[in-house]
Amino acid sequence: MIDVMVAGAGPTGLMLAAELRLHGVGVLVLDKEAEPTPVVRALGLHVRSIEVMDQRGLLDRFLAHGKQYRVGGFIAGIDKPWPDRLDTAHGYVLGIPQPVTDRLLAEYAVELGAEIRRGCALVGLEQDDEGVTAELSDGTRLRARYLVGCDGGRSTVRKLLGVGFPGEPSRVETLLGEMQVGVDQETLTSVMTEVRKTQKRFGFGPLGDGFYRVVVPAEGVAEDRTVPPTLEEFQRQLRAVAGMDFGVHSPRWLSRFGDATRQAERYRVGRVLLAGDAAHVHPPTGGQGLNLGIQDAFNLGWKLAAEVAGWAPEGLLDTYHGERHPVATAVLDHSRAQLHLMSTEPGPQAVRRLVSELMDFEEVNRYLIAKISALTIRYDFGEGPDLLGRRMRDVQLKRGRLYAEMHRGRGLLLDQAGRLSVDGWADRVDHVADVSEEVDTPAVLLRPDGHVAWLGEDQEGLRESLARWFGTPTG
Repeated sequence: MIDVMVAGAGPTGLMLAAELRLHGVGVLVLDKEAEPTPVVRALGLHVRSIEVMDQRGLLDRFLAHGKQYRVGGFIAGIDKPWPDRLDTAHGYVLGIPQPVTDRLLAEYAVELGAEIRRGCALVGLEQDDEGVTAELSDGTRLRARYLVGCDGGRSTVRKLLGVGFPGEPSRVETLLGEMQVGVDQETLTSVMTEVRKTQKRFGFGPLGDGFYRVVVPAEGVAEDRTVPPTLEEFQRQLRAVAGMDFGVHSPRWLSRFGDATRQAERYRVGRVLLAGDAAHVHPPTGGQGLNLGIQDAFNLGWKLAAEVAGWAPEGLLDTYHGERHPVATAVLDHSRAQLHLMSTEPGPQAVRRLVSELMDFEEVNRYLIAKISALTIRYDFGEGPDLLGRRMRDVQLKRGRLYAEMHRGRGLLLDQAGRLSVDGWADRVDHVADVSEEVDTPAVLLRPDGHVAWLGEDQEGLRESLARWFGTPTG
């Protein structure tokens, strides 16, 4: 029997597979497509996802293939400077196309021992008290202890589970593709600059080799959004929006996306869980979708691994829904609000001008960028200092960096006085006796996802928190 099957080899499924393998969990990733998609639906990583990569020792790989940006425009395209004093050691956005992110995560997961099978469509599932049986399109039946659906907004796993997916249907649609243009750069830049004064869902982004990433509003909402648009449809919409079609030709791929906002009612049904777009879909404004899925996987991985290994305290796996469902709800609200601010109607334009004025205050600008970057998240761990429940930024230690101590995906006790102990939990929690000028509490206990589970200096309080998050001590 396989420990965990993951349906979907996108960034969420691949990140989850890697997190599970860090703990020795057997993982099989299934994907219905025979080859990785070349479609560039996401363009980069926000700050928290960059931190996630750093916590697992992956950041250098991503930096080698991406470009760092400290520019504004991430909030509904409102052009404001990148804020100062973000609470992070990585105050930038990393521009990197989604296919590259997928490739890097796939390589990492395979290095750790995950198996990826492509061209395998899941078409049925049954579960009992012992595990889950998945049926594939070729008639093969596979058995696993757990199954996680990371198979996108039209998730087969979610539909087979019968989990409700309430929300709002698409009201507007946008065309997206990569193609060449037949006009000079001066004309392209001049027209695009003028159109984008009012139409924020329009633009050309250079990709190299004469190709551009083209975004333009669609005429309406297609009855079947799985059918890609044609080049003629692109040309027609470019003429309608910009007054010319820019001589676009030779498309590499064409697609469409809507602004539907939906969220799964439950992220767990027995031994089957949902993550990424299978659990939530929302407008792409702000570029939060891929990042939200990666962070779902980061939250779920160690908890599911603990369940498989048998040391998970009661209710730990259910905290995945309890913590991540509210986060996605907030992202849905935030992305919908941004899309409203991008409308060309007079009312939303008036609100946009007001928000733009407010963002001239450094505190407002910093707060909104921190929010879109997932730096403001605080899980409910009960009453305590403000840092309790929040992720801890990377800090410089006397003998290195905090995040460099987290590559194995274990819990971590940063003990500045060196007087505490993790005896009984040393197989799950690392004890780092070191000091940092940036940490003003004697000791901090971090979960494997970097969120602060406890702060203080008393051994008894530490033991209670260790038992809460890491189960019964051994020995």
